[in-house]
Amino acid sequence: MALGPRLDLRQSQSLVMTPQLQQAIKLLALSNLEVEAFIAEEIEKNPLLEAGGGEAGERDEAPGADEVFDGDGFDGDGIRSDGFDEDGPTADRLVEAGDALADAPLDVDYTAETFHHDSAADSPRGMDGSLGMDGVAGGGVDEGRGLDDYATATLSLHDHLTAQAGELLDGFELAIAARIIDLIDEAGYFEGQTFEIAQALDVPLFHVERVLGVIQTLDPTGVGARSLAECIALQAKEADRYDPAMAKLIDNLDLLARGAIPQLRRLCGVDEEDMADMIRELRDYDPKPGLRFGGEPPAPVTPDIFVRRTGGGWAIELNAATLPRLIVNRAYYAELSGGPQDKGSKAWLGECLASANWLVKALDQRARTIVKVAREIVKQQEAFFLHGVEHLRPLTLKAVADAIGMHESTISRVTSNKYLMCERGLHELKYFFTSGVAAADGGDAVSAEAVKSQIAKLIAAEGDDILSDDKLVELLKDKGFDLARRTVAKYREAIGLGSSVQRRRQRAMKAA
Repeated sequence: MALGPRLDLRQSQSLVMTPQLQQAIKLLALSNLEVEAFIAEEIEKNPLLEAGGGEAGERDEAPGADEVFDGDGFDGDGIRSDGFDEDGPTADRLVEAGDALADAPLDVDYTAETFHHDSAADSPRGMDGSLGMDGVAGGGVDEGRGLDDYATATLSLHDHLTAQAGELLDGFELAIAARIIDLIDEAGYFEGQTFEIAQALDVPLFHVERVLGVIQTLDPTGVGARSLAECIALQAKEADRYDPAMAKLIDNLDLLARGAIPQLRRLCGVDEEDMADMIRELRDYDPKPGLRFGGEPPAPVTPDIFVRRTGGGWAIELNAATLPRLIVNRAYYAELSGGPQDKGSKAWLGECLASANWLVKALDQRARTIVKVAREIVKQQEAFFLHGVEHLRPLTLKAVADAIGMHESTISRVTSNKYLMCERGLHELKYFFTSGVAAADGGDAVSAEAVKSQIAKLIAAEGDDILSDDKLVELLKDKGFDLARRTVAKYREAIGLGSSVQRRRQRAMKAA
């Protein structure tokens, strides 16, 4: 066969990840609040996009969603005329199509009465915008906070210490203080080395030690300590309770952690009553004094989906309060395209329209997909919603993907960073996907979360008879859970419960 250059023609099919397809995939993994921020950025870049309502026939919208299914399944016709019917395209189909150029409005009846509502919350069914979930714990509502709380929270520990150091120190000592404060962690502990600071600033070591001593007198008491014992000692000195017995107790905190009370009494030279008083005093001290100046308070988790039981089954609704309506302003597009414009301006305007159309469709399909996945989760875990965590079933992403005809990666993106609010509280969608534990009687497997709940209940009710892991294995087997001892220990540690030895020591310390 001769070697040489030649031309060949080949036909092949491939899915090209265009920017629009990447955007659709990215939207699936975003929470409602992140989508809101994303939409705000797109509105700034695209003059054809708006947030809010508009005139019928001139604008496309990406509506919210709600869906209802009865005890045997969901309604095949969907819930609202602008809702998400069973035959609507999914996110997988959107990615496969990848057509962002077609100027085709969503198939929505803009004159329908329901279109003038933001969500099912405004419908005659009496929902209050959160499917009646306002009274459920964990709803993300930040109530009961006053202005003083916010003022304190916005003041960081470093700012608080710097302001105090500026009143007590000046000159090179203030520079040393600034370096020391920079090395204090959020809990209030000094994590640096005084000799390293002395070398870096070329100052005598005793000056650094002196400045550190000044910082250790600042508010909050105990800040600047290099260890837990020093932190407690600073607070004991401030309370004028740092006597020889207390000093000995603080120097032997490891014995206290092990519950060696008789040995501590001998070291401190006190009787049982004095030892009990000293331990009570220790409990009043703050082991992490800096955390009261933690900066901005953590943002409350906002639910993306509401689930509520109704007379006919379950109502599922996206949180419309965190999902603004997006509009393509076709009247403005017609006005711009009708005026004089060069070739470059016309191409730019066409790109804006294509991008706006795609984003609206992508948001609409995102909402459809989320509701469809949430619907299947509720269907699979209905026993949990009815009876609680002990009835949570093992569930995998693949099981949901197969049930609704989507790819497993799509389910993974949909369930990331999204929270569901129901009568059982606020849960991340990932919470409903748990591994299974074999039943002792050979029946259906149970969820690992259900086992953890049982372990927590048994330990909470153990009383004076502390349950060992072996005893927990026996009790769980009586309840139908076939578990090995190491598995029980793993689940116990996962829910933050100590071993039987640790719990026995804690109980002895409380009784002291």
